[in-house]
Amino acid sequence: MNSNPHTAGHAALQIVKKLRTDGHVALLAGGCVRDMLLNRTPKDYDVATDAHPARVQELFSKARIVGAKFGVVLIRKSGFDIEVATFRSDGPYSDGRHPDAVTFGTEIEDARRRDFTINGLFFDPLDDRVIDHVGGRDDLTAGVIRTIGDPDHRFTEDHLRMLRAVRLAARLGFTIEPLTASAIARLAPNLNAISPERIWQELEEILTAPSRATGWALLVQLGLCDHLVGGLRIDRGPNSAMLRRLTAFCDEPIDPALALAGLLCDGEADAAEEICRSLRLSNRLTQAVVWLVRSLPMLRRQSELELADLKILMADPEWTWLLELLRVDLTAANTVGLPGGGADSSVPLGGQAAPTQWAAADADLSAYESVCRRAEAIDPADVGPPPLLSGDELSAIGMTPGPRFGEILKSVYRAQLNSKIATREEAMAMAVELMKS
Repeated sequence: MNSNPHTAGHAALQIVKKLRTDGHVALLAGGCVRDMLLNRTPKDYDVATDAHPARVQELFSKARIVGAKFGVVLIRKSGFDIEVATFRSDGPYSDGRHPDAVTFGTEIEDARRRDFTINGLFFDPLDDRVIDHVGGRDDLTAGVIRTIGDPDHRFTEDHLRMLRAVRLAARLGFTIEPLTASAIARLAPNLNAISPERIWQELEEILTAPSRATGWALLVQLGLCDHLVGGLRIDRGPNSAMLRRLTAFCDEPIDPALALAGLLCDGEADAAEEICRSLRLSNRLTQAVVWLVRSLPMLRRQSELELADLKILMADPEWTWLLELLRVDLTAANTVGLPGGGADSSVPLGGQAAPTQWAAADADLSAYESVCRRAEAIDPADVGPPPLLSGDELSAIGMTPGPRFGEILKSVYRAQLNSKIATREEAMAMAVELMKS
């Protein structure tokens, strides 16, 4: 493990040492062990122990119980929050998400109640020893996502594990073991029982990661896409525009608004807003997605775009994302699926879909390049300048506020953005003419 004292790994190590010194079994568990064995940096570190929560609280002054029902304690150490959980076995899952009750038990029982074999590993950082009760190490070597025990049972316990299987397979570049994949395809409708917030939490991780195209291909292949959110129209063809756009994004994490807009921009902005509301996204995220979907058609017809409209688009905080969405949209329009790629039904369940197998023609990015040139030629100070004419000034010359009042202000401001007027006097003269007409 990393010996740097300013890391979460070092904080977890100190907790393990303390528990062991006081006579308890304490091991690193789950995803952090998987990631370390894959030479990846763990996102967080979890500790599993035979010490009960009350005992953990006795040993650590900065410990607080965050999941009393499940024996989970959070310890603040060296600026990091480390989750410490007591070895347990789970009772029935009547809600399809959480066990009704747990029983504290042994490390073997704790390993066997977890979701996938590669997440059921323990690591003893003091003896530098991997402990494998579920065959997870072999599956790590083989690059396989496999449930611990019967897949139907595992996915019936917690329906969200089906999305987690896809997320892990895509992110790690693993295949889903055939029996596990068949169970997902069979039980996919159970996702309808999961809250939209939890659905989005998993979907966001899939769509924003560099492996987003592979993840989406697997969601389509396994039938999970039909149960993510109502109103989502799925393109299942071997030359799916959705998949081509997700493939065309950069090989880096992207903002969720951009990722979701890339998925939804074939439809109308109102439909995109309905989907965002159904997923219960934040207002900020919903507004960003809807603006991107609504604005993209304007950039597609950039030759018809007035200077004022371009400046209005450029003034929006999501302008750079809109440019990227246009680039992706144009790139996707010039790609054709190769045999064996894509997310069509010919890909065997459990096989790794290959959405990156596209034959890209010389993409016609002329519209994108033209917009970029026009935008670069505009002085930033001219993008969202204060209006030359205010409503108070219109009132001062005798105009009564009303619908026509707002139309005149808007017309004058558009003329200003189009560089047709440049002074307050010109703005006032234009307003007077519009009043007369």
